[in-house]
Amino acid sequence: MEKPVIELSSATLCSQNRRGYKVILRNVNLQVFPYEMVYLIGKVGSGKSTLLKTLYGELPLAAGQGMIVGEDLNTLKSKRIPFLRRKLGMVFQDFQLLDDRNVYENLHFVLQATGWKNKAAMHDRILEILQLVGLEHKIRTFPYKLSGGEQQRLAIGRALLNHPLVILADEPTGNLDPESYERVMNLFTDIAATGCGVLIATHNISVIERFPARTIRCANRTTEEIDIVSILGLENETDRFSEQTFGDMDSISENPENAWESGPIFLDESGHYENDPSFERDPHGKGWW
Repeated sequence: MEKPVIELSSATLCSQNRRGYKVILRNVNLQVFPYEMVYLIGKVGSGKSTLLKTLYGELPLAAGQGMIVGEDLNTLKSKRIPFLRRKLGMVFQDFQLLDDRNVYENLHFVLQATGWKNKAAMHDRILEILQLVGLEHKIRTFPYKLSGGEQQRLAIGRALLNHPLVILADEPTGNLDPESYERVMNLFTDIAATGCGVLIATHNISVIERFPARTIRCANRTTEEIDIVSILGLENETDRFSEQTFGDMDSISENPENAWESGPIFLDESGHYENDPSFERDPHGKGWW
């Protein structure tokens, strides 16, 4: 059996502010394996971003046990964090691209920053990535001239440059229209099929319903694995809903024909539905690698 590429056991996770550390999640138990895509859901402030930050070394593991791509989070020193991040790929909702560099140069910058020296190998790897994410025809285009979906695919390509064992994605479809997020999610599915472990934080249940995978919920200051299909009450209607983005569940029950007219659905920590896509997220600094 494959060993997990992410493993947290009885973990306590904290956020950090000017006053120090604050416990956000307790008794966190999580495993992500190679070839697996896993969702992390929960309302705003439930701890999704704290969990991701702990995994890529921005926040220390407060208690419990934690491993990611062979690195022990309990003993992780600051000098080891760059080496950890070279084995990870991180995808942010706001893309965090370098606007003063074109598509090719954005990828070239990361390769340089992570120690690549061979110019021919760097060039070949960039072209390989651009073909994978479908942006080979945009090689000299600047990010501000790309669509939202294209910018996110470039961000995913950047995350793949160093052959990561794990992809961590923080609300990667939050700014995308349905057509763009479907293409992005197909890309994540393909990435997982190559052997990479993919952990996606989201609060858009439409994405999970369209691309089902194991789901972990942050709620009540802990995490739990849930059966999202059962929670949504779709056991007998999965095929019907899988073809559409669906809306507010109250209106669905009263007017089934309007199931996908009111926009994407969101789930709060108690399992209730929200139809409000707005949220606030802690900003991430550029150059995390």
